[in-house]
Amino acid sequence: MPLGTLDRSPPPFFRQGASALSKLIVFSALALFLMVADTRFKLTQPLRIALAAVVYPVQWLVMRPVFLAEEVGSYFESLKVSQSTADAARHKLGLQSQRANQVDQLTLENARLRQMLQLRARISTPSQAAQVLYDSADAYSRKVVIDKGFLQGVSAGSPVLDERGVLGQVTRVYPSVSEVTLVTDREQAIPVLNVRTGARAVAFGDPGAHAHALELRFMASNADVQVGDVLTTSGVDGVYPPGLPVARVDKIERRVETAFAHIFCTPLAGVDGALHVMVLQPISGQIPARPVPDVVQKSGKKGAAP
Repeated sequence: MPLGTLDRSPPPFFRQGASALSKLIVFSALALFLMVADTRFKLTQPLRIALAAVVYPVQWLVMRPVFLAEEVGSYFESLKVSQSTADAARHKLGLQSQRANQVDQLTLENARLRQMLQLRARISTPSQAAQVLYDSADAYSRKVVIDKGFLQGVSAGSPVLDERGVLGQVTRVYPSVSEVTLVTDREQAIPVLNVRTGARAVAFGDPGAHAHALELRFMASNADVQVGDVLTTSGVDGVYPPGLPVARVDKIERRVETAFAHIFCTPLAGVDGALHVMVLQPISGQIPARPVPDVVQKSGKKGAAP
């Protein structure tokens, strides 16, 4: 068959109708028309509402994991913030509690120092202030250590007071510290005077059942002593100035089988919690020397005659 007689037109199966350019123009015009019509006349609004109603359950289900993840993250973030806030609040509360305790302690120290200054104004004996450092390590004695020694002019035998009365006596002196034996120690004795009656006695530290008390020994069973009597220093020992508060009578036991009464006293000074104290100079240095007896003087003259 000659080539010129062949049919060059595509078979019906491959025929596509209108051209692609014409289709583009038609559909573009249709889209433009629909957009203008929807803008002016809201033609597709019911369709949108229907589609939104149909798609909403699916959208809700799809978004649940996202919302759940956001809520979990928000919970942990708020929990972390709450924990940090609680830690900050506890820290602030601890600081405020510490400051409150310091204020209470400073108020107590201020009151004690004011009382000590008032006591110092009534005492003409030279004195100096000191601070209690610690209690003695000896469990069988009642002693404390203060922060003043012989470099500051403290001498053995010096009376020690707090804001309420006699605390004890310096028994050992070091360069920068001193050891004070409290009035409740078993080896400590102090001459006292009953303010109500004027009777003199000697108060000893009680090592027995009343470990934190004093005992008036060698007092007759019929002695005029009553519960509540205040005892002060008598000043006859050459150590303590007279009139310093020492103790208050707390208990009296009078027994028929004994000639002496058991009189127990509570010390007025803070023997268990003293912090600031006042150290006095012993009054022995202020007392004139004891006069020499005439017999000694005469014997001395006879020996000097030859």
